[in-house]
Amino acid sequence: MSEVTKNVQPLQDFDWEQYENGTMANVSKEELDKAYDETLNKVSEHQVVDGTVISVDKKEVVVSIGYKSDGIIPASEFRYNPDLKVGDTVEVYVENAEDKKGQLVLSHKKARLSKSWDRVNAALDAQEIITGYIKCRTKGGMIVDVFGIEAFLPGSQIDVHPIRDYDQFVGKTMEFKVVKINQEFRNVVVSHKALIEAELEAQKQEIISKLEKGQILEGVVKNITSYGVFVDLGGVDGLIHITDLSWGRIDDPHKVVELDQKINVVILDFDEEKKRIALGLKQLTPHPWDALDANLKVGDHIKGKVVVLADYGAFVEIQPGVEGLIHVSEMSWSQHLRSAQEFMKVGDEIEAVILTLDRDERKMSLGLKQLKEDPWEAIEVKYPIGSKHTARVRNFTNFGVFVELEEGVDGLVHISDLSWTKKVKHPSEFTQVGANLDVIVLEIDKENRRLSLGHKQLEDNPWNGFEEKYTVGSIHEGKITELLEKGAVVALDENIEGFATPKHLVKEDGSQAKQGETLPFKVIEFNKDSKRIILSHSRTFEDPQREEKKAAAKKARAPKNDTPKIENVAASTTLGDIDVLAQLKAQMEKGE
Repeated sequence: MSEVTKNVQPLQDFDWEQYENGTMANVSKEELDKAYDETLNKVSEHQVVDGTVISVDKKEVVVSIGYKSDGIIPASEFRYNPDLKVGDTVEVYVENAEDKKGQLVLSHKKARLSKSWDRVNAALDAQEIITGYIKCRTKGGMIVDVFGIEAFLPGSQIDVHPIRDYDQFVGKTMEFKVVKINQEFRNVVVSHKALIEAELEAQKQEIISKLEKGQILEGVVKNITSYGVFVDLGGVDGLIHITDLSWGRIDDPHKVVELDQKINVVILDFDEEKKRIALGLKQLTPHPWDALDANLKVGDHIKGKVVVLADYGAFVEIQPGVEGLIHVSEMSWSQHLRSAQEFMKVGDEIEAVILTLDRDERKMSLGLKQLKEDPWEAIEVKYPIGSKHTARVRNFTNFGVFVELEEGVDGLVHISDLSWTKKVKHPSEFTQVGANLDVIVLEIDKENRRLSLGHKQLEDNPWNGFEEKYTVGSIHEGKITELLEKGAVVALDENIEGFATPKHLVKEDGSQAKQGETLPFKVIEFNKDSKRIILSHSRTFEDPQREEKKAAAKKARAPKNDTPKIENVAASTTLGDIDVLAQLKAQMEKGE
């Protein structure tokens, strides 16, 4: 018995015969209305009752609950149930038994909501499979109508395969499992993927149990990442690492395969416990080294493309899968190791010389500098001893300057060979890195690839002339350029320097000479071989004073009689002996 008729009770004393004959004169209108009302359901507002679908169209659904009028509900409230048909029983919420137009007002949506929270919690507890209607897309997934509640379906929970087009699911009715409920915020999360994972797990186990290394299978490209390609092998996924896609170097797997492409792969390895399968694609084709020209040998010139650059060298692809390494030391005859980036860049087509070739190990080393002649092969011809050249300063050391005559030909100018006259403490005082410096070749060491060079030798040795000018005892004007603990450096003419110890820097008034002062200096030592001049300012006034004192003393010792007394020549010293002794004494005093 339906909900509409189960409460109807016939009147015990109603005269149906009189009613049919129209002879109920003794029955009042009130009694008739009462009898009519008692044949209808009693309807209470704001309650949920069951109703029967009377008609369905695109705009509205008419539902009867056994009341004197039927309720009209918008068809949108039944969008989650596309199979709704006439005669179906549905829950409805009585909003109003009779509106201004006398119409019964029902709501299916509110009826569902009144019980939906209890239902959805029960579905989670029982792990029940429920039906939901996908209403629309949202950030990260979809919105699903479940019992009138808007639940969230994450994109990762739609299917076991990555979804590229979410819109294809909008408007569909699917089965779900409730996987999470936030009771405080009344948020519900559902999953369709959870329904099929258990089945797939068993399917995966069966597939993996039949796998063998080296087995070739057909699969479909499921996902492409920067590090490799995932392939669906019919229920289980395997990964082709980017290095196993091609014998040649690739930087983007999209250049080798496409999504949904069917490809053959070989099983390289698998782990039954972790359910990981390593696949290979390049292994299905012969190794390129096996197809390398058999006539290729060391010393041959070969062309290729730079595919990888590192500080230590460059990898050059001769053909896909066959590469050779040019070490940075083989890029230039220069002994100064530089970065490979200074010689080439990725993508350059270059020519090189094969230096080593190992077909068993599949290794090849190449050279770039061998395309040019080794500058040291004929070094004596191009840079003979005594020849003059202009070189570029590369770097300094405490003992000299390293210069480059041309790429691959370096030389050293020792600090002592920079200047004849200037005392150079460090080469940076004389020149700078990157500057040009005129040099002359002094020595050649071909075995060790070294040249000894000189700069001062470009000019005659000025010390030959200095020997005549700066004689011992000569006086010259000089400027104190530097004061040291052991003495002072004194600049003379011709860019030459001398040295004076502290006791020779005392001035006539007893004060000490200071830096920057220009004073007369007397040469007390000159050494051409060691290029040393020892000077004294004090002697410029001390020596004349000493001479004056000696002269005065000599005069005082002389006899007052003007006539010299001549003694017996045989018994005394000769005049010649006295003259020689006087000269010797003068020289000794001068030496002091």
